[in-house]
Amino acid sequence: MNTDLHLTEDHVNRVFRDIPEGDDAEHWGWTRLDDDAIDAKAREILAQRPEGPLHVFAYGSLLWKPEFRPVASRSGRALGWHRSFCIELTSWRGTPEAPGLMMALLPGGECTALLQEVAETEVAEAVAALVRREMPYEEQATSYAWVDVEAGAGHVRALTFYAPPEGELLRTDLTLEQTAALIARACGHAGSNTEYLHRTVTALAAQGIHDPSLWRLQQLVAAEIDALD
Repeated sequence: MNTDLHLTEDHVNRVFRDIPEGDDAEHWGWTRLDDDAIDAKAREILAQRPEGPLHVFAYGSLLWKPEFRPVASRSGRALGWHRSFCIELTSWRGTPEAPGLMMALLPGGECTALLQEVAETEVAEAVAALVRREMPYEEQATSYAWVDVEAGAGHVRALTFYAPPEGELLRTDLTLEQTAALIARACGHAGSNTEYLHRTVTALAAQGIHDPSLWRLQQLVAAEIDALD
C-alpha cells in the first residue's frame, strides 16, 4: 500500500472560505441539551461501562482534538466496523449549496484507530465533555456505542460515537470519487471538509496507522482541488 500523503496544508488553505457562523440547532431544527441533560446522558453512558479502565475509541477528530488528556494511548482494531464519510452536512463543515460529509463508523470491515484511556478521577468529567461535543442535541441521544476492539493480545470494550449513525441524513450511495468531489468543495463556519480529512490522515500517519480507503480518499480529494485551480 502507498502510504504517501497527497493532501497537504496547501490544499487546505486553497479551499478555505470565510463562512459566517450560524446557529446549528436552528439550522437543523434540533433541541440542544442543557447542562443537566448532558450530565444525565453521561451518567446513562457510564451505567453501561464495562469493568476496568474506561477507553475511548478515537477514529476521527478525537485523534487530533481530544476532549481529555489520555493517561495512555495505543492502537486498536475494531472488527466489523469501517470509517465512512457518510453523514451529509449542510452546516458546520458544509452549506446547503455545497454540503460536506461527516465521518462515522458503518458496519462491515475493520477500523484501526487509537484507544484513549481516561484517568479514573476524570471519567465523569471526560464523558460529559464528550457528550457536549459529539451529541449535544436530543435528536442524537443514541449516537454512541460500545465496540469490541482488538488491542495487542486482548480485547477492550471501548466507547465511541456514530457507530452506526442514527437519525442523520446518510449518504451511503456515494462512490469514493463522489465523496471526494463533495469534500473538496465543502466549507462551513467550522472550517472545510478538506481540513478535517487532512488532520485525520495526518494524525493517523503519525501513529503509523494507514486506512486504505481513507488514503485513497485523500489522494482523490487532492486531485479534485488541483483540478479546481
